[in-house]
Amino acid sequence: MRREIEEAFDLKASDIYGLSEVMGPGVAQEFAGTHGPTIWEDHFLPEIVNPETGEVLAEGEEGELVFTSLTKEALPIIRYRTRDLTRLLPGDGLPYRRIAKIVGRSDDMLIIRGVNVFPTQIEEQLLKCAGLAPHFLVEITRPGRMDEVAIDVELRSGIDQQTGVEQCRLLAGYIKDAIGITVRINLRNNGEIPRSTGKASHVRDLRVTACA
Repeated sequence: MRREIEEAFDLKASDIYGLSEVMGPGVAQEFAGTHGPTIWEDHFLPEIVNPETGEVLAEGEEGELVFTSLTKEALPIIRYRTRDLTRLLPGDGLPYRRIAKIVGRSDDMLIIRGVNVFPTQIEEQLLKCAGLAPHFLVEITRPGRMDEVAIDVELRSGIDQQTGVEQCRLLAGYIKDAIGITVRINLRNNGEIPRSTGKASHVRDLRVTACA
């Protein structure tokens, strides 16, 4: 996605992290010469906790990102749980720590055949496939005793159908290797998957409906 933006607008894109409950964008910022957003620790104290128990984890361990504001006066926050799952990394160019890639949200996690799955993991594998557009929709059903997963993906503009079919085969293999689940990939024409104006909704979990 970053590469597409940079090529389309002829610019260098950088990652910025924020949340409206804290102050909006600007809690952490990536800049030239660094890898991953640097947290402005003179204003925000970060912690990583176990999302189930709240236990503080050691630096480098993956868990839920928590912030305490240090300089806010009108609306200070104390140990605010973001629901974002990530790791804290050492500083790179500045003495402040960095945020690793957000792997998902604690409230977005899906359990499929006993495996914890995040939509961002599927997106990461999809972005490896140059012939497919970066849009997808996951549908989970349980027609019998086992979960079934189908993923709709789009053919990138200008790519022929046969190449798209081969890319779908590769994508299924990537997902199996990286996440550990078997999925069916459905190839759609460019523009067929619905777009959203806010945060993208990538999952339709029909298991609850089927069991109701």
